[in-house]
Amino acid sequence: MITLKNKFRQLILAVLTCVFFLSCQKDLDYVTTDFQFPDFTTKVTSSVSGFVTDENNAAVLGANISVGGTTTTTDKYGFFEVKNVQVVKNAAVVTVTNPGYFKGIKTWAAATGKSAFFRIKLIPKINVGSISAAGGGNVTLTNGLVISLPANAVVNAATNAAYTGSINVAAFWINPAADDLDRIMPGDLRGIDDSGSLKGLTTYGMAAVELTGASGELLQIATGKKATLTIPLPSAALATAPSSIPLWYFDEGMGLWKQDGSAAKNGNSYVGEVSHFSYWNCDLPNAIVPVTFTVVDASGNPVNNVFVNIAPPNPNPVWAHVQGYTDPSGYVSVFVTPNTQYTLTIFNYNSSCGNYTQNFSVGTTAVNLGNIVIGTGNIATIAGTVTNCSNTPVTNGYIIMQDGYQYYRETLDNTGAFNFVYFNCAAANINFIAEDLTTLQQSTAVTYPIVPGMNTIGNIQACGISTQQFLTYTINTGSQVSFTYPADSIQHNGWGQNILAYIQAYTNSSGNNAFLSFDNAGITTGSMQPLRSFKCFSITDSLTIPNPVNINITEYGATGEFISGNFSGVLTAYLPPNTPYNISCSFRVRRNF
Repeated sequence: MITLKNKFRQLILAVLTCVFFLSCQKDLDYVTTDFQFPDFTTKVTSSVSGFVTDENNAAVLGANISVGGTTTTTDKYGFFEVKNVQVVKNAAVVTVTNPGYFKGIKTWAAATGKSAFFRIKLIPKINVGSISAAGGGNVTLTNGLVISLPANAVVNAATNAAYTGSINVAAFWINPAADDLDRIMPGDLRGIDDSGSLKGLTTYGMAAVELTGASGELLQIATGKKATLTIPLPSAALATAPSSIPLWYFDEGMGLWKQDGSAAKNGNSYVGEVSHFSYWNCDLPNAIVPVTFTVVDASGNPVNNVFVNIAPPNPNPVWAHVQGYTDPSGYVSVFVTPNTQYTLTIFNYNSSCGNYTQNFSVGTTAVNLGNIVIGTGNIATIAGTVTNCSNTPVTNGYIIMQDGYQYYRETLDNTGAFNFVYFNCAAANINFIAEDLTTLQQSTAVTYPIVPGMNTIGNIQACGISTQQFLTYTINTGSQVSFTYPADSIQHNGWGQNILAYIQAYTNSSGNNAFLSFDNAGITTGSMQPLRSFKCFSITDSLTIPNPVNINITEYGATGEFISGNFSGVLTAYLPPNTPYNISCSFRVRRNF
């Protein structure tokens, strides 16, 4: 785990503008005033990748990813990648949705030829209390976050009809002192103020809030009404927290914060009124300037996906604190506050040794630090090859490296080789898995002792474990319809505290789809699970199951492994003339729970 040292844990109330990736220095030749009113309409072609984890730092399989109108899902390592998609140049947005969690959203300044990388940690959407819509009331968390609703102030968000039942409140306080702030907070802490200009933001705390009704319907505050939000302050912030501070809400479509009202300091909290619920933030706005650099080893090879932190050497007062990751070429562009002294720190996974630091100054114009060269004592070069079951090179595949709970992904070249640098200063046993996307086979996990310097780990055979995922069906005597991952999307998930499981497949290019659900209770290899529903694009009418149909479960691995099964039976159209359909179906997909 990348853990900040104690002195950096004190660098709270930060202007945390997560790393932005731009194409070249000529794009950055502006002073702060040139960026005051940026263009949010021009689009460029960019790429983005990353890993998604849950609150326990476990990889999230099957989370939905949306970037510039393109969608995909995370794999069993929580990895996602979207290439060559049209995004807004000055505010590209990647959004992660997963049942039971608040949206994970990251924003970056995009440029053709450069890509972005993020680690996104999802915030659990947990009901923390309930309020009567008719009477109003408060929900208070133990950390001091308070949501207060007046009487008769809530409507159905979809229909705008008044809601009169019990209101479920899901809420989460985002502590500005949190070590994982860069992973859990939305956006990149840039915001649009009341004058329409772009600012960097110094955060004093955030909150995520969602209201739902008794049937799970999304609720919102009624027009003309206001709720009161109390956001706690960490103890270390009390001395420098201003008596009044602007409030900002996160615009999910734009990927930026927008100023809306203010909050007053009351004891150890900020209290303000809000007209709707989403992500809210207490921030001081600041001017911004760009700082760029490229992280390389002594041979000039890029050090990709490495964690960086930029902060003032003197933590009192804290004025700017930037965290993020290098892109695949080692390039970083961040926005910081002008006229400030900073310390750049590049962190090893093992923070007990070998962090790289460099001091620099920022005036009012762009700063290019050039190449940041990491010494050999901090770098492990890892090289090897991958072959398939026939002992020929794998050219369409990748290596997964697992160090602790964090995954790293490296593609193979056209000879089946990999060679990359890893920012690591101490000996560590690290796991490697090779995957072949052509034969849909992978290796078992292989552990190697990795040390600073050159590490040749030899050949890994991507063979022995099938990664094939599919869903196929036939109707009556018709042709077989097939969905095959990764060309098509196939997901496994559950409902009702895992009472039901479902398999969903769809063709990314055309929208063709198939869906089935079945009992999850008592499921194991060889069990027969009652089919509860089936639908597909080939049949427009809803289908009923007049006589029991069972799914034969032929494989049931651990979460992240595979579930497979099949069934055959007669299903009937719901509407007259109640046409019968003889359907046969089989599937294999990674388990998501």
